[in-house]
Amino acid sequence: MKIIAVGKNYAAHAIEFDGTGEKPEEPIIFFKPDSAILKNGKHFYLPDWMGRIDYEAEIVVRIGQLGRSIPERFAHRYYDAITVGVDFTARDIQRRAIAAGGPWALSKGFDCSAVLGEFRPIENYDIKNIDFSLTINDAVVQSANSAQMLFTVDEIVAYVSRFCTLKTGDLIFTGTPAGVAPVKVGDYLRGYIGQEKVLDFRVR
Repeated sequence: MKIIAVGKNYAAHAIEFDGTGEKPEEPIIFFKPDSAILKNGKHFYLPDWMGRIDYEAEIVVRIGQLGRSIPERFAHRYYDAITVGVDFTARDIQRRAIAAGGPWALSKGFDCSAVLGEFRPIENYDIKNIDFSLTINDAVVQSANSAQMLFTVDEIVAYVSRFCTLKTGDLIFTGTPAGVAPVKVGDYLRGYIGQEKVLDFRVR
């Protein structure tokens, strides 16, 4: 099982990240190892020795069947469930790596950096029109709709499958909207699809 993630897939977040909100020619793809997974309800233990750790709430899509070189018009057949997840990012490490012109995989792939909510069947939703949000200590910190994605889920599935075979159980973190900021010990995070809570955990 692999975790595929998309960077800068919401214009407003791209602007807050580096000031550029234009759609790139191709999706920005990176990977997390399976050791990054933290299941819903388990505490996230803040690795404070890594510096600033930012939350990034995202719609996560689960691949339901094997696929390679998938045409975009058939991409919807290859995922079967969605949830809200948090892509934790070691921002100081990422910025140092970017400044040095090197890879920033460690800033994204550290243990427990991919928090997963409870999955819901995709047939209950219109993937192109899904409201989702994240609260911290009962205050909304991120809120968006999947219609705001620069690259749609189907475009992402088709694009990634050109390079690597998608397998049952693979996960795609589809990008975060604006509102990214650091977490601290004691924070209580909850993620929602519409009004339904699917993600619930604390920072220790």
